[in-house]
Amino acid sequence: MAPPIKAVIIDDEALARDAIRLRLHNEPDIEVVGEAEDGGRAVELLRSLRPDLVFLDVQMPVLDGFEV
Repeated sequence: MAPPIKAVIIDDEALARDAIRLRLHNEPDIEVVGEAEDGGRAVELLRSLRPDLVFLDVQMPVLDGFEV
């Protein structure tokens, strides 16, 4: 069996992160390995975790999704 897909959720709204995490909870092929609430933290996570999949909000503080 292949290793799970490593996913990161990046959104400044906690409820939005929760909703994505809940939807992914029952997906055996996807593992949420990190979350960020702003673009600055997002860049740090992406560099350190090197995820396979990113759920990225466009409008966020510090750096927006396009700047990330």
